[in-house]
Amino acid sequence: MQKRLLVSELKVGMYIILPSSWLSHDFIKSQFKIDSPELLQKVQYQKLKHVTVDYEKSDRFESAISDEPTVEELAYISHNDTVKDPKHESAPEGWSSRSVVPEELIAAIEDKKLSPDKKSAAVYSHSIEMMEHLLESPTAENINASKQAISSITDLILSDDKTADSLLRITAHDFYTYTHSVNVGVTGLMLSKALFKNSDAHDLHELGAGFFLHDLGKVKVDPDVLNKPARLTESEMRHVRIHPYQGYKILNDANALSEECRLIIMQHHEFVDGTGYPRKLKDNEIHIYGKICGIADVFDALTAERSYKKAMSTFDALTLMKEKMITHFDKELFGSFVRLF
Repeated sequence: MQKRLLVSELKVGMYIILPSSWLSHDFIKSQFKIDSPELLQKVQYQKLKHVTVDYEKSDRFESAISDEPTVEELAYISHNDTVKDPKHESAPEGWSSRSVVPEELIAAIEDKKLSPDKKSAAVYSHSIEMMEHLLESPTAENINASKQAISSITDLILSDDKTADSLLRITAHDFYTYTHSVNVGVTGLMLSKALFKNSDAHDLHELGAGFFLHDLGKVKVDPDVLNKPARLTESEMRHVRIHPYQGYKILNDANALSEECRLIIMQHHEFVDGTGYPRKLKDNEIHIYGKICGIADVFDALTAERSYKKAMSTFDALTLMKEKMITHFDKELFGSFVRLF
Protein backbone atom coordinates (compact mmCIF):
# COMPACT_ATOMS: atom_id res chain seq x y z
CA MET A 1 0.00 0.00 0.00
CA GLN A 2 1.23 3.48 -0.85
CA LYS A 3 0.25 6.71 0.88
CA ARG A 4 1.20 10.36 0.42
CA LEU A 5 2.54 11.96 3.62
CA LEU A 6 3.92 15.30 4.67
CA VAL A 7 7.71 15.21 4.88
CA SER A 8 7.43 16.09 8.57
CA GLU A 9 5.49 12.85 9.16
CA LEU A 10 8.27 10.57 7.91
CA LYS A 11 10.11 8.19 10.23
CA VAL A 12 13.23 6.06 10.09
CA GLY A 13 12.32 2.75 8.45
CA MET A 14 9.90 4.15 5.88
CA TYR A 15 10.46 3.39 2.20
CA ILE A 16 9.81 6.58 0.28
CA ILE A 17 9.21 7.53 -3.34
CA LEU A 18 10.34 11.03 -4.27
CA PRO A 19 9.26 13.08 -7.29
CA SER A 20 11.06 11.71 -10.36
CA SER A 21 12.64 15.02 -11.36
CA TRP A 22 16.18 15.52 -10.04
CA LEU A 23 15.39 19.22 -9.85
CA SER A 24 13.04 18.46 -6.96
CA HIS A 25 15.65 16.96 -4.62
CA ASP A 26 19.35 16.23 -4.09
CA PHE A 27 19.21 12.41 -4.20
CA ILE A 28 20.52 10.19 -7.02
CA LYS A 29 17.76 7.64 -6.46
CA SER A 30 14.12 8.63 -6.25
CA GLN A 31 13.13 5.57 -4.17
CA PHE A 32 14.85 4.30 -1.03
CA LYS A 33 14.36 3.35 2.63
CA ILE A 34 15.16 5.93 5.29
CA ASP A 35 17.65 3.87 7.28
CA SER A 36 19.08 6.47 9.67
CA PRO A 37 18.15 9.66 11.54
CA GLU A 38 20.75 11.50 9.43
CA LEU A 39 19.08 10.43 6.18
CA LEU A 40 15.68 11.38 7.60
CA GLN A 41 16.99 14.86 8.43
CA LYS A 42 18.44 15.22 4.93
CA VAL A 43 15.06 14.33 3.40
CA GLN A 44 13.27 16.80 5.65
CA TYR A 45 15.58 19.64 4.59
CA GLN A 46 14.73 19.20 0.91
CA LYS A 47 12.32 21.63 -0.73
CA LEU A 48 9.56 19.02 -0.60
CA LYS A 49 6.28 19.09 1.30
CA HIS A 50 4.99 15.61 0.45
CA VAL A 51 6.43 12.24 -0.54
CA THR A 52 4.87 8.85 -1.16
CA VAL A 53 5.47 6.06 1.36
CA ASP A 54 5.36 2.41 0.24
CA TYR A 55 4.29 0.57 3.38
CA GLU A 56 4.90 -2.88 1.91
CA LYS A 57 8.60 -2.05 1.60
CA SER A 58 8.78 -0.17 4.90
CA ASP A 59 9.33 -1.40 8.40
CA ARG A 60 6.03 -1.96 10.19
CA PHE A 61 3.96 1.20 10.73
CA GLU A 62 0.32 2.06 11.15
CA SER A 63 -0.17 2.69 7.43
CA ALA A 64 -3.57 4.27 7.14
CA ILE A 65 -6.68 5.46 8.83
CA SER A 66 -9.48 3.18 7.77
CA ASP A 67 -12.48 5.34 8.49
CA GLU A 68 -13.39 9.00 8.20
CA PRO A 69 -12.95 11.33 11.19
CA THR A 70 -16.04 12.00 13.25
CA VAL A 71 -17.53 15.47 13.58
CA GLU A 72 -15.97 15.79 17.02
CA GLU A 73 -12.57 14.80 15.67
CA LEU A 74 -12.90 17.23 12.79
CA ALA A 75 -13.60 19.98 15.29
CA TYR A 76 -10.33 19.16 17.05
CA ILE A 77 -8.37 18.26 13.94
CA SER A 78 -6.25 21.39 14.18
CA HIS A 79 -4.44 19.89 17.17
CA ASN A 80 -2.37 17.60 14.98
CA ASP A 81 -0.60 20.11 12.78
CA THR A 82 3.12 20.15 12.24
CA VAL A 83 5.65 22.43 13.87
CA LYS A 84 9.38 22.08 14.35
CA ASP A 85 10.36 22.36 18.00
CA PRO A 86 13.48 24.47 18.55
CA LYS A 87 14.42 22.26 21.50
CA HIS A 88 14.82 19.31 19.13
CA GLU A 89 16.23 20.95 16.01
CA SER A 90 18.65 23.77 15.45
CA ALA A 91 17.49 26.52 13.13
CA PRO A 92 18.93 26.44 9.61
CA GLU A 93 22.00 28.60 9.08
CA GLY A 94 21.11 32.25 8.56
CA TRP A 95 17.85 32.18 10.49
CA SER A 96 18.90 34.71 13.07
CA SER A 97 16.62 37.00 15.03
CA ARG A 98 17.50 39.83 12.67
CA SER A 99 16.16 37.85 9.69
CA VAL A 100 12.94 36.56 11.27
CA VAL A 101 10.98 39.09 9.19
CA PRO A 102 11.95 38.73 5.52
CA GLU A 103 12.89 42.00 3.89
CA GLU A 104 10.75 40.95 0.93
CA LEU A 105 7.65 40.97 3.13
CA ILE A 106 7.99 44.63 4.05
CA ALA A 107 9.02 45.51 0.48
CA ALA A 108 5.89 43.84 -0.90
CA ILE A 109 3.63 45.61 1.59
CA GLU A 110 5.12 48.99 0.71
CA ASP A 111 5.33 48.49 -3.08
CA LYS A 112 2.53 50.60 -4.55
CA LYS A 113 3.20 49.36 -8.09
CA LEU A 114 2.33 45.71 -7.44
CA SER A 115 -1.08 44.50 -8.60
CA PRO A 116 -3.38 43.16 -5.85
CA ASP A 117 -2.80 39.56 -7.00
CA LYS A 118 0.99 39.88 -7.05
CA LYS A 119 1.07 41.82 -3.78
CA SER A 120 -1.14 39.29 -1.99
CA ALA A 121 0.93 36.35 -3.30
CA ALA A 122 4.17 37.95 -2.11
CA VAL A 123 2.77 38.98 1.28
CA TYR A 124 1.29 35.53 1.81
CA SER A 125 4.42 33.54 0.94
CA HIS A 126 6.76 35.78 2.95
CA SER A 127 4.36 35.81 5.92
CA ILE A 128 4.57 32.01 5.96
CA GLU A 129 8.36 32.31 5.84
CA MET A 130 8.25 34.71 8.79
CA MET A 131 6.07 32.40 10.87
CA GLU A 132 8.29 29.43 10.07
CA HIS A 133 11.33 31.38 11.27
CA LEU A 134 9.50 32.49 14.40
CA LEU A 135 8.44 28.97 15.33
CA GLU A 136 12.02 27.80 14.86
CA SER A 137 13.22 30.45 17.33
CA PRO A 138 10.44 32.08 19.40
CA THR A 139 12.66 34.48 21.30
CA ALA A 140 11.35 37.72 22.75
CA GLU A 141 13.21 39.66 20.06
CA ASN A 142 11.72 37.55 17.28
CA ILE A 143 8.21 37.73 18.74
CA ASN A 144 8.26 41.51 18.96
CA ALA A 145 9.76 41.87 15.49
CA SER A 146 7.03 39.59 14.13
CA LYS A 147 4.33 41.61 15.88
CA GLN A 148 5.60 44.75 14.16
CA ALA A 149 5.41 43.01 10.78
CA ILE A 150 1.92 41.68 11.55
CA SER A 151 0.90 45.25 12.34
CA SER A 152 1.98 46.24 8.81
CA ILE A 153 0.03 43.30 7.35
CA THR A 154 -2.99 44.44 9.35
CA ASP A 155 -2.70 47.95 7.93
CA LEU A 156 -2.58 46.48 4.43
CA ILE A 157 -5.71 44.36 5.01
CA LEU A 158 -7.58 47.30 6.47
CA SER A 159 -6.62 49.80 3.76
CA ASP A 160 -6.44 47.75 0.56
CA ASP A 161 -9.68 45.85 -0.06
CA LYS A 162 -8.57 44.24 -3.33
CA THR A 163 -5.33 42.86 -1.92
CA ALA A 164 -7.14 41.73 1.24
CA ASP A 165 -9.79 39.88 -0.80
CA SER A 166 -7.05 38.22 -2.83
CA LEU A 167 -5.23 37.16 0.34
CA LEU A 168 -8.40 35.48 1.57
CA ARG A 169 -8.54 33.32 -1.55
CA ILE A 170 -4.96 32.11 -1.98
CA THR A 171 -4.52 30.10 1.22
CA ALA A 172 -2.44 26.94 0.88
CA HIS A 173 -3.81 23.56 1.91
CA ASP A 174 -0.90 21.98 3.76
CA PHE A 175 -1.15 21.93 7.53
CA TYR A 176 2.13 23.09 8.91
CA THR A 177 1.61 25.33 11.93
CA TYR A 178 3.29 28.25 10.18
CA THR A 179 0.91 28.00 7.18
CA HIS A 180 -2.08 27.54 9.47
CA SER A 181 -1.01 30.56 11.52
CA VAL A 182 -1.03 32.81 8.46
CA ASN A 183 -4.35 31.42 7.20
CA VAL A 184 -6.05 32.00 10.55
CA GLY A 185 -4.35 35.40 10.79
CA VAL A 186 -5.79 36.51 7.46
CA THR A 187 -9.30 35.09 7.91
CA GLY A 188 -9.52 36.30 11.51
CA LEU A 189 -8.50 39.78 10.44
CA MET A 190 -10.93 39.79 7.53
CA LEU A 191 -13.83 38.91 9.83
CA SER A 192 -12.68 41.50 12.39
CA LYS A 193 -12.44 44.10 9.63
CA ALA A 194 -16.03 43.40 8.62
CA LEU A 195 -17.21 43.62 12.23
CA PHE A 196 -15.06 46.36 13.77
CA LYS A 197 -13.61 48.59 11.05
CA ASN A 198 -15.83 51.54 11.91
CA SER A 199 -15.36 51.19 15.66
CA ASP A 200 -12.67 52.75 17.83
CA ALA A 201 -13.29 50.21 20.59
CA HIS A 202 -11.07 47.49 19.11
CA ASP A 203 -7.31 47.40 18.53
CA LEU A 204 -7.13 45.54 15.22
CA HIS A 205 -3.33 45.48 15.29
CA GLU A 206 -3.33 43.47 18.53
CA LEU A 207 -6.15 41.31 17.17
CA GLY A 208 -4.01 40.55 14.14
CA ALA A 209 -1.10 39.62 16.40
CA GLY A 210 -3.35 37.31 18.40
CA PHE A 211 -4.69 35.57 15.30
CA PHE A 212 -1.25 35.06 13.74
CA LEU A 213 0.29 33.88 17.06
CA HIS A 214 -2.66 31.86 18.37
CA ASP A 215 -0.78 28.53 18.11
CA LEU A 216 2.64 29.74 19.26
CA GLY A 217 2.40 27.47 22.31
CA LYS A 218 2.72 24.39 20.11
CA VAL A 219 6.49 24.84 20.18
CA LYS A 220 6.21 23.40 23.72
CA VAL A 221 4.35 20.29 22.59
CA ASP A 222 6.23 17.04 21.95
CA PRO A 223 6.95 17.03 18.18
CA ASP A 224 6.42 13.26 18.03
CA VAL A 225 2.82 13.89 19.05
CA LEU A 226 2.31 16.81 16.68
CA ASN A 227 3.85 14.89 13.78
CA LYS A 228 1.99 11.64 14.40
CA PRO A 229 0.42 10.49 11.09
CA ALA A 230 -2.69 9.16 12.80
CA ARG A 231 -5.36 10.18 15.25
CA LEU A 232 -4.18 11.10 18.71
CA THR A 233 -4.89 9.04 21.80
CA GLU A 234 -6.67 10.68 24.71
CA SER A 235 -3.41 11.09 26.63
CA GLU A 236 -1.79 12.66 23.57
CA MET A 237 -4.77 14.99 23.21
CA ARG A 238 -4.35 16.07 26.84
CA HIS A 239 -0.71 16.86 26.10
CA VAL A 240 -1.58 18.93 23.02
CA ARG A 241 -4.13 20.88 25.04
CA ILE A 242 -1.30 22.56 26.96
CA HIS A 243 -0.59 24.81 23.97
CA PRO A 244 -2.98 27.70 24.79
CA TYR A 245 -1.41 28.20 28.22
CA GLN A 246 2.09 27.70 26.83
CA GLY A 247 1.41 30.35 24.18
CA TYR A 248 0.20 32.69 26.90
CA LYS A 249 3.40 32.09 28.87
CA ILE A 250 5.69 32.63 25.89
CA LEU A 251 4.10 35.98 25.01
CA ASN A 252 3.97 37.05 28.65
CA ASP A 253 7.66 36.23 29.14
CA ALA A 254 8.45 38.20 25.98
CA ASN A 255 6.54 41.23 27.33
CA ALA A 256 4.34 40.98 24.22
CA LEU A 257 1.04 39.86 25.77
CA SER A 258 -1.78 42.31 25.18
CA GLU A 259 -5.29 41.62 26.47
CA GLU A 260 -6.39 40.86 22.90
CA CYS A 261 -3.62 38.30 22.46
CA ARG A 262 -4.40 36.71 25.82
CA LEU A 263 -8.08 36.26 24.99
CA ILE A 264 -7.39 34.81 21.54
CA ILE A 265 -4.65 32.44 22.60
CA MET A 266 -6.46 31.14 25.69
CA GLN A 267 -9.93 30.88 24.12
CA HIS A 268 -9.50 29.84 20.47
CA HIS A 269 -10.41 26.24 21.33
CA GLU A 270 -13.43 27.11 23.49
CA PHE A 271 -16.87 26.38 21.97
CA VAL A 272 -20.15 28.06 22.87
CA ASP A 273 -21.72 24.69 23.75
CA GLY A 274 -19.08 24.13 26.45
CA THR A 275 -17.27 21.27 24.69
CA GLY A 276 -14.01 23.13 24.12
CA TYR A 277 -10.89 23.62 26.22
CA PRO A 278 -8.99 24.50 28.36
CA ARG A 279 -11.83 25.76 30.63
CA LYS A 280 -15.00 24.46 28.88
CA LEU A 281 -16.37 27.99 28.69
CA LYS A 282 -19.88 28.54 27.32
CA ASP A 283 -21.72 31.23 25.37
CA ASN A 284 -20.92 34.71 26.70
CA GLU A 285 -18.11 33.37 28.88
CA ILE A 286 -16.08 33.31 25.65
CA HIS A 287 -14.94 36.69 24.39
CA ILE A 288 -15.86 37.61 20.82
CA TYR A 289 -12.16 37.61 19.90
CA GLY A 290 -11.82 33.98 20.99
CA LYS A 291 -14.99 33.09 19.08
CA ILE A 292 -13.67 34.70 15.90
CA CYS A 293 -10.39 32.82 16.11
CA GLY A 294 -12.19 29.56 16.88
CA ILE A 295 -14.25 29.81 13.69
CA ALA A 296 -11.20 30.67 11.58
CA ASP A 297 -9.21 27.86 13.21
CA VAL A 298 -11.77 25.13 12.47
CA PHE A 299 -12.37 26.41 8.94
CA ASP A 300 -8.67 26.25 8.09
CA ALA A 301 -8.37 22.78 9.63
CA LEU A 302 -11.19 21.50 7.43
CA THR A 303 -9.81 23.03 4.23
CA ALA A 304 -6.31 21.63 4.86
CA GLU A 305 -5.06 18.32 3.50
CA ARG A 306 -3.97 15.64 5.98
CA SER A 307 -2.39 12.23 5.60
CA TYR A 308 -5.81 10.75 6.37
CA LYS A 309 -8.16 13.20 4.64
CA LYS A 310 -8.34 15.37 1.57
CA ALA A 311 -8.78 19.11 1.77
CA MET A 312 -12.39 20.25 1.72
CA SER A 313 -13.53 23.00 -0.60
CA THR A 314 -14.60 26.28 0.98
CA PHE A 315 -18.24 25.46 0.25
CA ASP A 316 -18.06 21.95 1.72
CA ALA A 317 -16.24 23.16 4.84
CA LEU A 318 -18.75 25.93 5.50
CA THR A 319 -21.62 23.52 4.87
CA LEU A 320 -20.22 20.98 7.33
CA MET A 321 -19.67 23.70 9.93
CA LYS A 322 -23.27 24.87 9.52
CA GLU A 323 -24.94 21.47 9.44
CA LYS A 324 -22.87 19.46 11.94
CA MET A 325 -20.84 21.88 14.06
CA ILE A 326 -23.03 24.92 14.45
CA THR A 327 -23.47 24.35 18.20
CA HIS A 328 -19.74 25.07 18.56
CA PHE A 329 -20.00 28.59 17.15
CA ASP A 330 -21.76 31.87 17.74
CA LYS A 331 -24.38 31.69 14.96
CA GLU A 332 -24.34 35.41 14.20
CA LEU A 333 -20.55 35.45 13.94
CA PHE A 334 -20.60 32.35 11.77
CA GLY A 335 -23.08 34.06 9.44
CA SER A 336 -20.73 37.02 9.11
CA PHE A 337 -17.84 34.63 8.41
CA VAL A 338 -19.78 32.91 5.63
CA ARG A 339 -20.44 36.27 3.98
CA LEU A 340 -16.69 36.84 3.59
CA PHE A 341 -16.66 34.21 0.86
